[in-house]
Amino acid sequence: MNIPEMAADTDARIIPIKGKPKSGRVWKTDKSKFSSMCQVKPLKLNWSKKLELRQERKNLLSHVSEIKERKQREKELWKQTRRENIERKRENEIKSEIVQVITNTAKLRRMRKKDLKMIRKRDTNPKPT
Repeated sequence: MNIPEMAADTDARIIPIKGKPKSGRVWKTDKSKFSSMCQVKPLKLNWSKKLELRQERKNLLSHVSEIKERKQREKELWKQTRRENIERKRENEIKSEIVQVITNTAKLRRMRKKDLKMIRKRDTNPKPT
């Protein structure tokens, strides 16, 4: 009885016996080609299920975009109110400033550096509204 006949009867592949590798790495196995790997076909959906999933995805994306737009509008509104508050605060500071007009410019030469830092140029004539 030949070995191939016995293999045909038992329906098993004949695996050649190999000895210990020369490198000593017995845990390493022979590599197989990528094309010989078992390929699994993806599940196919019927047309109505595909359309349903597509519509669901479309609805989800539109909902996400609405949320993003709303957040963006809220952020823009917050930025706008913040700008207005800063502008109002600056205007109020200018209104509440105590102003002393220096007519004698010789005083400026006599002032110390600290005092000169405090001096700011301002337009004393308000803009007509």
